[in-house]
Amino acid sequence: MEGASFGAGRAGAAIDPLDFLKQPQTLLRIGSWLFSIVVFGSIVNEGYVNRDSTTPELHCIYNENEEACSYGISIGIISFFTCVFFLIVDLHFQQISSVKDRKRAVLLDLGISGILSFLWFVAFCFLANQWQRTPSSKGVWQGADAARAAIAFSFFSILTWVSLTVKALQRYRLGTDMSLFATDQFAADPDAGYPGYPTGTGIESTETYQSPPFTETLDANPKGYQVPAY
Repeated sequence: MEGASFGAGRAGAAIDPLDFLKQPQTLLRIGSWLFSIVVFGSIVNEGYVNRDSTTPELHCIYNENEEACSYGISIGIISFFTCVFFLIVDLHFQQISSVKDRKRAVLLDLGISGILSFLWFVAFCFLANQWQRTPSSKGVWQGADAARAAIAFSFFSILTWVSLTVKALQRYRLGTDMSLFATDQFAADPDAGYPGYPTGTGIESTETYQSPPFTETLDANPKGYQVPAY
Protein backbone atom coordinates (compact mmCIF):
# COMPACT_ATOMS: atom_id res chain seq x y z
CA MET A 1 0.00 0.00 0.00
CA GLU A 2 1.58 3.20 -1.12
CA GLY A 3 -0.93 5.78 0.09
CA ALA A 4 -0.37 8.37 2.74
CA SER A 5 -0.51 6.97 6.26
CA PHE A 6 0.22 7.83 9.90
CA GLY A 7 0.70 11.53 9.27
CA ALA A 8 3.15 11.16 6.37
CA GLY A 9 2.75 11.55 2.64
CA ARG A 10 2.95 8.91 -0.04
CA ALA A 11 5.94 6.60 0.04
CA GLY A 12 8.81 7.74 -2.14
CA ALA A 13 7.76 11.39 -2.21
CA ALA A 14 10.50 14.02 -2.12
CA ILE A 15 11.49 15.36 1.31
CA ASP A 16 11.90 19.10 1.79
CA PRO A 17 14.54 19.71 4.51
CA LEU A 18 13.04 23.08 5.46
CA ASP A 19 9.56 21.65 5.84
CA PHE A 20 10.99 18.78 7.87
CA LEU A 21 12.76 21.18 10.25
CA LYS A 22 9.62 23.28 10.65
CA GLN A 23 7.49 20.35 11.76
CA PRO A 24 6.45 20.54 15.44
CA GLN A 25 7.60 16.99 16.01
CA THR A 26 11.10 17.78 14.70
CA LEU A 27 11.35 20.92 16.83
CA LEU A 28 10.32 18.95 19.92
CA ARG A 29 12.96 16.30 19.23
CA ILE A 30 15.67 18.91 18.75
CA GLY A 31 14.59 20.61 21.97
CA SER A 32 14.68 17.31 23.87
CA TRP A 33 18.10 16.60 22.38
CA LEU A 34 19.47 19.94 23.58
CA PHE A 35 17.91 19.58 27.04
CA SER A 36 19.50 16.16 27.49
CA ILE A 37 22.92 17.64 26.65
CA VAL A 38 22.45 20.36 29.27
CA VAL A 39 21.42 17.87 31.95
CA PHE A 40 24.17 15.28 31.62
CA GLY A 41 26.75 17.91 30.62
CA SER A 42 26.08 19.99 33.73
CA ILE A 43 26.36 16.99 36.03
CA VAL A 44 29.49 15.62 34.36
CA ASN A 45 31.33 18.95 34.33
CA GLU A 46 30.31 20.50 37.65
CA GLY A 47 28.20 17.90 39.38
CA TYR A 48 31.09 16.43 41.37
CA VAL A 49 32.67 18.72 43.95
CA ASN A 50 35.03 18.54 46.95
CA ARG A 51 33.46 18.36 50.36
CA ASP A 52 35.99 20.96 51.56
CA SER A 53 39.33 22.36 50.50
CA THR A 54 41.26 19.78 52.52
CA THR A 55 39.56 16.76 50.92
CA PRO A 56 40.55 15.98 47.35
CA GLU A 57 37.86 13.32 46.97
CA LEU A 58 34.95 14.31 44.73
CA HIS A 59 31.33 13.75 45.73
CA CYS A 60 28.05 14.21 43.96
CA ILE A 61 26.74 17.72 44.46
CA TYR A 62 23.26 16.41 45.17
CA ASN A 63 23.57 15.64 48.86
CA GLU A 64 26.60 13.47 48.07
CA ASN A 65 24.21 10.92 46.63
CA GLU A 66 26.06 9.15 43.84
CA GLU A 67 22.85 7.58 42.58
CA ALA A 68 21.38 11.03 41.88
CA CYS A 69 24.29 12.03 39.64
CA SER A 70 24.41 8.63 37.96
CA TYR A 71 20.69 8.70 37.25
CA GLY A 72 20.85 12.22 35.80
CA ILE A 73 23.77 11.32 33.55
CA SER A 74 22.18 8.05 32.43
CA ILE A 75 18.79 9.48 31.52
CA GLY A 76 20.48 12.37 29.73
CA ILE A 77 22.62 10.06 27.58
CA ILE A 78 19.70 7.73 26.84
CA SER A 79 17.54 10.67 25.76
CA PHE A 80 20.37 12.06 23.62
CA PHE A 81 20.71 8.89 21.53
CA THR A 82 16.95 8.31 21.47
CA CYS A 83 16.41 11.75 19.94
CA VAL A 84 19.08 11.10 17.31
CA PHE A 85 17.53 7.73 16.45
CA PHE A 86 14.00 9.08 16.03
CA LEU A 87 15.19 12.09 14.07
CA ILE A 88 16.65 9.64 11.56
CA VAL A 89 13.43 7.60 11.60
CA ASP A 90 11.34 10.73 11.00
CA LEU A 91 13.60 11.76 8.15
CA HIS A 92 13.15 8.42 6.39
CA PHE A 93 9.59 7.75 7.56
CA GLN A 94 8.11 8.90 4.28
CA GLN A 95 10.25 6.39 2.40
CA ILE A 96 8.64 3.48 4.25
CA SER A 97 6.13 1.97 1.85
CA SER A 98 4.65 -0.66 4.16
CA VAL A 99 1.78 0.52 6.36
CA LYS A 100 2.62 -2.18 8.91
CA ASP A 101 6.20 -0.91 9.21
CA ARG A 102 4.93 2.63 9.63
CA LYS A 103 2.57 1.46 12.34
CA ARG A 104 5.41 -0.29 14.18
CA ALA A 105 7.54 2.86 14.01
CA VAL A 106 4.73 5.01 15.40
CA LEU A 107 4.00 2.53 18.19
CA LEU A 108 7.71 2.40 19.08
CA ASP A 109 7.79 6.19 19.20
CA LEU A 110 4.67 6.26 21.35
CA GLY A 111 6.00 3.70 23.83
CA ILE A 112 9.50 5.12 24.21
CA SER A 113 8.27 8.72 24.45
CA GLY A 114 5.85 7.73 27.19
CA ILE A 115 8.56 5.87 29.13
CA LEU A 116 11.02 8.76 28.86
CA SER A 117 8.35 11.20 30.01
CA PHE A 118 8.00 9.16 33.18
CA LEU A 119 11.77 8.75 33.65
CA TRP A 120 12.33 12.50 33.29
CA PHE A 121 9.62 13.11 35.87
CA VAL A 122 11.45 10.80 38.24
CA ALA A 123 14.74 12.55 37.47
CA PHE A 124 13.27 15.97 38.21
CA CYS A 125 11.75 14.86 41.51
CA PHE A 126 14.87 12.94 42.54
CA LEU A 127 17.35 15.72 41.78
CA ALA A 128 15.16 18.45 43.27
CA ASN A 129 14.64 16.45 46.47
CA GLN A 130 18.35 15.73 46.89
CA TRP A 131 19.26 19.35 46.14
CA GLN A 132 16.98 20.55 48.92
CA ARG A 133 18.80 18.25 51.35
CA THR A 134 22.28 19.29 50.26
CA PRO A 135 24.21 21.10 53.02
CA SER A 136 25.93 24.34 52.08
CA SER A 137 29.67 24.27 51.44
CA LYS A 138 32.23 26.05 49.30
CA GLY A 139 32.20 23.28 46.71
CA VAL A 140 28.42 23.27 46.53
CA TRP A 141 28.37 27.03 45.95
CA GLN A 142 30.73 26.65 43.02
CA GLY A 143 28.54 24.07 41.28
CA ALA A 144 25.17 25.43 42.37
CA ASP A 145 24.32 26.93 38.96
CA ALA A 146 25.03 23.67 37.16
CA ALA A 147 22.96 21.72 39.69
CA ARG A 148 20.00 24.07 39.27
CA ALA A 149 20.36 23.97 35.49
CA ALA A 150 20.17 20.17 35.49
CA ILE A 151 16.99 20.32 37.59
CA ALA A 152 15.38 23.01 35.43
CA PHE A 153 16.10 21.27 32.14
CA SER A 154 14.88 17.99 33.59
CA PHE A 155 11.55 19.72 34.03
CA PHE A 156 11.66 21.09 30.48
CA SER A 157 12.40 17.59 29.23
CA ILE A 158 9.19 16.35 30.84
CA LEU A 159 7.22 18.86 28.78
CA THR A 160 8.91 18.02 25.48
CA TRP A 161 8.66 14.26 25.89
CA VAL A 162 5.01 14.46 26.95
CA SER A 163 4.37 16.56 23.85
CA LEU A 164 6.13 13.94 21.72
CA THR A 165 3.97 11.25 23.31
CA VAL A 166 0.83 13.20 22.40
CA LYS A 167 2.07 13.72 18.83
CA ALA A 168 2.79 10.01 18.45
CA LEU A 169 -0.68 9.17 19.79
CA GLN A 170 -2.26 11.53 17.27
CA ARG A 171 -0.32 9.92 14.44
CA TYR A 172 -1.41 6.47 15.57
CA ARG A 173 -5.07 7.49 15.75
CA LEU A 174 -4.84 9.09 12.36
CA GLY A 175 -4.01 5.73 10.82
CA THR A 176 -4.19 5.54 7.05
CA ASP A 177 -6.14 7.74 4.72
CA MET A 178 -7.39 4.66 2.87
CA SER A 179 -9.03 3.27 5.99
CA LEU A 180 -10.69 6.61 6.62
CA PHE A 181 -11.91 6.66 3.02
CA ALA A 182 -13.38 3.18 3.33
CA THR A 183 -15.11 4.15 6.56
CA ASP A 184 -16.69 7.19 4.97
CA GLN A 185 -17.90 5.26 1.92
CA PHE A 186 -19.34 2.13 3.49
CA ALA A 187 -20.16 3.10 7.05
CA ALA A 188 -22.26 6.10 6.01
CA ASP A 189 -25.14 3.91 4.67
CA PRO A 190 -24.89 0.36 6.01
CA ASP A 191 -28.20 -0.64 4.39
CA ALA A 192 -27.16 0.37 0.88
CA GLY A 193 -26.59 -2.54 -1.46
CA TYR A 194 -23.60 -3.10 -3.63
CA PRO A 195 -23.75 -1.67 -7.16
CA GLY A 196 -24.86 -4.19 -9.80
CA TYR A 197 -23.25 -5.10 -13.05
CA PRO A 198 -23.96 -2.97 -16.12
CA THR A 199 -27.00 -4.09 -18.09
CA GLY A 200 -25.37 -3.67 -21.47
CA THR A 201 -24.36 -1.13 -24.03
CA GLY A 202 -27.90 -0.24 -25.07
CA ILE A 203 -27.52 -1.45 -28.67
CA GLU A 204 -29.76 -4.42 -28.22
CA SER A 205 -33.36 -3.93 -27.17
CA THR A 206 -36.65 -5.76 -27.25
CA GLU A 207 -37.52 -4.15 -30.58
CA THR A 208 -34.74 -6.02 -32.34
CA TYR A 209 -35.97 -9.36 -31.15
CA GLN A 210 -36.79 -11.72 -34.01
CA SER A 211 -39.08 -14.68 -33.93
CA PRO A 212 -37.57 -18.14 -34.15
CA PRO A 213 -36.81 -19.40 -37.64
CA PHE A 214 -39.44 -21.22 -39.74
CA THR A 215 -42.34 -20.04 -37.60
CA GLU A 216 -43.51 -17.49 -40.17
CA THR A 217 -43.55 -20.04 -43.09
CA LEU A 218 -45.67 -22.58 -41.30
CA ASP A 219 -49.35 -22.46 -42.25
CA ALA A 220 -52.12 -23.08 -39.84
CA ASN A 221 -53.46 -25.86 -42.11
CA PRO A 222 -50.69 -27.56 -44.03
CA LYS A 223 -51.40 -28.67 -47.60
CA GLY A 224 -52.70 -32.21 -47.95
CA TYR A 225 -54.13 -32.27 -44.49
CA GLN A 226 -57.73 -31.69 -43.61
CA VAL A 227 -59.28 -31.43 -40.26
CA PRO A 228 -61.66 -34.30 -39.85
CA ALA A 229 -65.29 -33.42 -39.29
CA TYR A 230 -67.02 -35.18 -36.46
